[in-house]
Amino acid sequence: MTEFIRTPVKQKTKQILKLLRKENPDYNYLRELFRNLRRELEVTVETLEKKLPYVPTEEEIRKYYQAVWQSRNMLHVIMIKTLLYTGVRVSELVNIQIADVDLDRCQIRINQGKGKKDRIVPFPESFKEILAIHSETTRKKGGKHLFESTWKKGYTTRGIRKILEFYTKEAGITNSISPHKLRHFLFTWLKKQGIDDAMIQPYSGHESRQSLEIYSKLSIGDAQSNYEKIIGKFPV
Repeated sequence: MTEFIRTPVKQKTKQILKLLRKENPDYNYLRELFRNLRRELEVTVETLEKKLPYVPTEEEIRKYYQAVWQSRNMLHVIMIKTLLYTGVRVSELVNIQIADVDLDRCQIRINQGKGKKDRIVPFPESFKEILAIHSETTRKKGGKHLFESTWKKGYTTRGIRKILEFYTKEAGITNSISPHKLRHFLFTWLKKQGIDDAMIQPYSGHESRQSLEIYSKLSIGDAQSNYEKIIGKFPV
């Protein structure tokens, strides 16, 4: 078996730099250059096996929510229902302010979400009364965020995750229920109900290069109309 002696990467980088620096190459040039090098050297690109994310079952979600409800901690009940109904990321949840909630339209404005983008997410009309009571109670206490601790400070993402972990144990569920798994559950459930990706995208915060043209033609009103039609079947 032939043993190859390779130049250390840093040293080889310096050698290549001497050849390329004077040409002032851009990203596209370098990408094409190394693509051709791989082809000439017959180097295959190794791809890691992608595992599908774990998505809780409807039965697990029912069992999980039952543990939340049994606690009679209404702040946690409303918080977890907000995650379930809207599919917002935990980093977005902790930044929602009372002023971002439009109770008449059943919408929440997400400011500076992932990718520094703003968007609107819907929640069920059946949820607006309890959300209104919670918002007004928090406002009268001097709060600004939709969810605040007893010290009148917004929750941290770590704090939210710890709350969800607690109820995973209370429900006796093996797989930990995280905010992101609740998000996965909602969008997977909507898909199972026949809601098209193009309807989910406007409020999911996802972006698909292949579907941008389709998505750009859809409004939050179209998406919310479909959402409201089927959310009554939601397991919680």
